[in-house]
Order: sequence, then structure tokens, then C-alpha cells
Amino acid sequence: MAVSKTRKLLVDVARQLFAKSGFESTTMNDIAIASGKGRRTLYTYFNNKEEIYYAVIQTELELLYERMEEVARKNISPDEKMVQLIFAHLEVVKEAVYRNGNLRAEFFRNVWKVEAVRKNFDKNEISLFRRVMNEGNDKGIFDVRNVRLMSEICHFCLKGCEVPFIYGRYSAQTPEELYPYVRRMVLKQLSKGPAVLP
Repeated sequence: MAVSKTRKLLVDVARQLFAKSGFESTTMNDIAIASGKGRRTLYTYFNNKEEIYYAVIQTELELLYERMEEVARKNISPDEKMVQLIFAHLEVVKEAVYRNGNLRAEFFRNVWKVEAVRKNFDKNEISLFRRVMNEGNDKGIFDVRNVRLMSEICHFCLKGCEVPFIYGRYSAQTPEELYPYVRRMVLKQLSKGPAVLP
């Protein structure tokens, strides 16, 4: 328990320092001093700054997955679940990027670094989409013949929407304005028979 608490503290302190000063300007010594744990303790958990950076991103991704898992457990129709999953993903990514200040630039500059850490999250998100699509098929709401492929397509399309959403590049000014269009897209692509559009 103490081990995970110490590691969590180190990751949180590193996140705050990265957000304030940027990844390049933050040193292992800065993290050790700010955490009050010392360099020896820091190096017990992390070999270098990159490992801490990965841990920060991993923590953000875990928060994102928890939010999506909450949506998947809701007692709502599978079509509404799909729409809410999409918005949960976009909103949490946006929150994470804005909460982390200077890390925002790092996040976009080092996409491949982020991608390396995202692999596990990506796999879990695809699995979550698959679960909801299977639920929709079972209830006769969806007519998805290749659930595995459609889950992957949804996931990768959603990843492509992240940057424009974060920067507010859609002509819709608010998520509320965007919502009916996302809902229409989900219903049209996944629904059984003619989609009942809002």
C-alpha cells in the first residue's frame, strides 16, 4: 500500500512540474525535491524522466478508461451508450490536455511517445466498444455483422477526432451542438433497419 502511495505521489508531483515547466525543463532532482521523497526513493520507482512521463500519461489514460467504463455500465440503451462513450472519450482527453498546461504541447509534439503508452488503453477501448455493440446486437437495436472490425473503426475514427475537438475546430461551438450529429452517425451506422433519427 505504501509503495503504491509513494509511486502515485511521485507521478502526481511530476505531472504538476511537467505541466508548469514543461518536460524538457523539469529534472529528476526537481521531482525528488518537490515530492519530499529524495532522489534515492525516486530512482527506486523510475530509472529516468521518460519513465515518469509515461507513468503520467498512463495515469491520465486510466482516468479516461474509468470514465468510459462508468458509461458502459449505465442502464441506458446501447445506442445512447455509444454516443456517451464517444463524448466521454473526447471530453476527458480535452480535460487532461488542458489540465496539464505545458504538457499539452509535449502531448502533441511527441505523438509517438504517447502512442507507445496508449497501446493498452486503445486495446481496452476497442474491447469496450465491442461489448456495447454486442449488447446492441443482442437487444436487436444494432445490426453489426463484424463487431470486431466496427469497434476498431470507431476507436480509430475517435482518435482522429481528438485534436480538432481539443482545439475547438468543429463548426459546432459546444458539445451540445455536436451531439445530434454524432448520435445520427451512430444510429445510421449501427442501427438495425432504417435509423430513427432525432
